[in-house]
Amino acid sequence: MTQHIPVLAAEVIHGLDLAPGKIIIDGTLGLGGHAALMLDQLGPSGQLIGIDRDARNLELAKTALAKYGDRVRYVHSSFSAMDTLGVQADGILLDLGFSSVHVDAPERGFSFQNDGPLDMRYDTEGELTAEAIVNGWSKDELAELLRRLGEESQARRIANAIFDARRAKRITTTLQLADIVSAVVPRRGKTHPATKTFQALRLAVNDELGEVQKGLEAAVATLKPGGILAVITFHSLEDRLVKHWLKNSTEFEPMTKKPIVPGRPEILSNPRSRSAKLRLARRR
Repeated sequence: MTQHIPVLAAEVIHGLDLAPGKIIIDGTLGLGGHAALMLDQLGPSGQLIGIDRDARNLELAKTALAKYGDRVRYVHSSFSAMDTLGVQADGILLDLGFSSVHVDAPERGFSFQNDGPLDMRYDTEGELTAEAIVNGWSKDELAELLRRLGEESQARRIANAIFDARRAKRITTTLQLADIVSAVVPRRGKTHPATKTFQALRLAVNDELGEVQKGLEAAVATLKPGGILAVITFHSLEDRLVKHWLKNSTEFEPMTKKPIVPGRPEILSNPRSRSAKLRLARRR
């Protein structure tokens, strides 16, 4: 398994203005990389609530953060429901990237690097899968999905190819889908032709943009006045949503006019960080 490296770690620690005794919510706990760094700053009197939709991630994080004992509270849920936890927090971190665990586990179906079932669910108890979308949605629905959530210029051509392929045989695996896309979209540069298709399916299966919208609204009720919200995005759809929401919010004062991005040394040591953008805002 690829080592998980928390993105923009120093910038997150500085931006959240961490200090001993504060209460922080990590709304996307993942493997606990950011959480461990934050707990070190929070000291023995501080507390961290770690939320994740993926039960497997929570179990891995519990092992990684075991030394912090009862200073960590683990919640199997979505960050969009954090306002139901009865907590008033000093800071909230939302790292919206999907974890290396998802990329590196073929059985989860998030990546075409290895063959696996077309799943893509963060919460494996969820009903909607990528396979259900690919095989069940109409040609027009598929094209609209790829256009809207994948920002795919070849959306119609790919939708047609998927539709034709599934008439002959049900599409059930990641490599099967990747091959269908590659057959109709030429490769340009290093980016695989199916990248945007997989992004669109992942966003749809997990309602990621809807979750972000609800999560931002939940942060209003969860943060103390003066508390800080830190959001890391990895693609333009999420970043635009966060940017416009914060700009139009009467409850938050943006602390960053432009997003904070990784420097060249971080990108070289962790290529997955290259598209990360961090925005900070303070609760009024």
